[in-house]
Amino acid sequence: MKVSFRWYGEKYDTVPLEKIKQIPGVKGVITTLHGKPQGEAWTFDEVKKMKKDIESQGMNVDGIESVHVIDSIKVADSKRDYYIKNYIKSLESLGKNDIHLVCYSFMPLFGWTRTQLQKPLADGSTTMAYDFDTIKNMQPAEMFNMMSSQSKGFRMPDWEPERLGNFTTLIKQYSGLKANQLFDNFVYFLKKIMPVCDKYNIDMALHPDDPAWGMFNIPRIVKNKDDIYKILSAIDNPHNGLTLCVGSLESNIKNNIDDIIDQFHDRIKYVHLRNLKHTGEKSFYETSCLSEDGDIDIYNVLKKLIDYGFNGVIREDHGRTIWNEVAMPGYGLYDRALGTTYIEGIIEAIKKQNLSS
Repeated sequence: MKVSFRWYGEKYDTVPLEKIKQIPGVKGVITTLHGKPQGEAWTFDEVKKMKKDIESQGMNVDGIESVHVIDSIKVADSKRDYYIKNYIKSLESLGKNDIHLVCYSFMPLFGWTRTQLQKPLADGSTTMAYDFDTIKNMQPAEMFNMMSSQSKGFRMPDWEPERLGNFTTLIKQYSGLKANQLFDNFVYFLKKIMPVCDKYNIDMALHPDDPAWGMFNIPRIVKNKDDIYKILSAIDNPHNGLTLCVGSLESNIKNNIDDIIDQFHDRIKYVHLRNLKHTGEKSFYETSCLSEDGDIDIYNVLKKLIDYGFNGVIREDHGRTIWNEVAMPGYGLYDRALGTTYIEGIIEAIKKQNLSS
């Protein structure tokens, strides 16, 4: 199991690589070609330079998060095949540069969604939260405006201004889209990219919906165990894998993370680990990674993964904003570093317990 850390690049991240390198046990980062327009093909030289820049500072590239799946592919418009060809070129550029893990999502319209990006907590920290009562009567445009107003000027993943600047067009693209259509479009995409994944041994790690339910009458297709089974069965290829985002799946109180690990442990390629506290059936806020602070037993998740022999990449996901840090919501240094070392301590304890038993 390799513990990593997400990095948004020198231009967009407040956390430099030299500080990430000081987190015990972290030897690499999960990153992407930040600022690259969605849908454009990644070139070999662009990926080579990105990798070289990171390695020059004594770190590795553990994987890519993300090569975005552009909306044309999701809705299957007239440009779908053009953008799939670009996606395949991007994967080729990664494979030729010896990068073999890609986390991506097929969430329609919005990616991850919250109603608060700086919810105050009793200890003085702030965190991200989702309140169903706030959003239930909201229109998509209001959601976009709310998220943008709370971003503190940072460029947030899946909420890039150049994409959402065409918001009216995006809404029209998704109007009337049914769940079965979105699923069929996803399978079409997977069938097209699996040959290049096989050639270069690239694991495609699908990220669950966040939160794990439909929104604004637009379907979502990666919400629960049944959805995951349907997707992994549709393309029964070991490179068609899963990002086990514990916080996303557990946002829905009907999901059982233990059952999901038990059923799909051999297809889990990448893990996002974070904790949350439910305040209602469809409401929650994100906590520290500590098990007792939230509703997720972090020890139990790691124990299951280790016992099943998971040897992929894992990272602490969103963190609180603590100690007056100025950073992108969810992606400061301090709380994620604390969570990372907490995870590493649990991993060490489990491995030693297993050796002595």
